[in-house]
Amino acid sequence: MLVKVARIEGEFVWHQHDDTDELFLVLSGELTIALPEAEVSLGVGDCYVVPRGVRHRPSATPGTTIALLEPAGVVNTGEAGGDRTAAVDQAI
Repeated sequence: MLVKVARIEGEFVWHQHDDTDELFLVLSGELTIALPEAEVSLGVGDCYVVPRGVRHRPSATPGTTIALLEPAGVVNTGEAGGDRTAAVDQAI
């Protein structure tokens, strides 16, 4: 299991992780996680677990920092790929 800290901004891609849950903890700023049927809004100190296999799209206000808890080897964009895909376990 890895804890990854990332500074994020704007809208990410719709994606899912078929083999693992993904925990988001907001360290600064505001994070919204769009789900197929709802949106979850998070502020500093809030956390949310996206269950494995659930499509989601994070979006963040400028200056947002999050911590992610996920197994080593998880691709940040899941099956979606694209230009926002980071090398596996690369600092992002």
